[in-house]
Amino acid sequence: MSSSVRKVSTLVSTKWLADQLAQPSAPALRVLDGSFHLPFMKRNAFQEFCQGHITGAQFFDLDACSDKSSEYDHMLPPGEQFANYVGNLGIDNDTHIVVYDNNDTFGLFSAQRVWWTFRIFGHPLVSVLNGGLPAWKRDGYDLTDEIDKVDAKVFKAATRNDALIKSFEQMKANVAEGCQDFAVMDARPAGRFEGTSPEPRPGIKPGHMPSTINVPFTAVIDEKTKLMKSPSQLKAMFKTKGVDLEKPLTATCGSGVSACMLALAAFECGREDVAIYDGSWTEWFNRAPLELIKSS
Repeated sequence: MSSSVRKVSTLVSTKWLADQLAQPSAPALRVLDGSFHLPFMKRNAFQEFCQGHITGAQFFDLDACSDKSSEYDHMLPPGEQFANYVGNLGIDNDTHIVVYDNNDTFGLFSAQRVWWTFRIFGHPLVSVLNGGLPAWKRDGYDLTDEIDKVDAKVFKAATRNDALIKSFEQMKANVAEGCQDFAVMDARPAGRFEGTSPEPRPGIKPGHMPSTINVPFTAVIDEKTKLMKSPSQLKAMFKTKGVDLEKPLTATCGSGVSACMLALAAFECGREDVAIYDGSWTEWFNRAPLELIKSS
């Protein structure tokens, strides 16, 4: 069935995924481990994948599938590079992707970046496993250390959807005018936003862009269940933070990963057009004039 007429849930449960994997005749499905860890955590996501993952899963490396010409980490790759990369993971345009990550603290941390990237290149058949690998294990489902060999497929990437991406130049023009064209949500923790806690990357100091709104990515996750909050809870959270879901929105963070958590949360609330500033604070700190960098 064509991806243009099939619809999939943005978030899927562990039970739903387990049931699908138990049905050999189910529509084409590919599970991806999109785990990514900040450098200071000193964790090797691929090594952990090799030690244990959901049966049939392939590893999606955010750094490998990125723009190699950029000086910044895991920036969006060119369409041809993305198409080749995911094709080698056994994915074509009729494949439903379910992506998860292995983050014991939050349940979700980087899977949403993979979700957003597929959408950028015109593939709507992508879901995120709610709660990630921790939820999968907590619910009693098995892991394997066997890595399936998959046949490469042809994936045709659509022209990059630039409406979902903001460049440094667009951000600079908007921030200089008090964020009048679009509101900007910063997904980093409050300390990094306010300039009182260190950034995880050498040479980058904390702080924020003027007139932006701090919405820490952890605000979208239920503290007890480690699952994403319900749409009604998310709408209430955004309202409490001062975010108007009826207005144009862009999300930023440290390097464009956790910002996608806010885009995913807004998507659950019916806003499918939240853009991401791909360079995020790392690029901003290196390129913005001093008057557009606020710190305590």
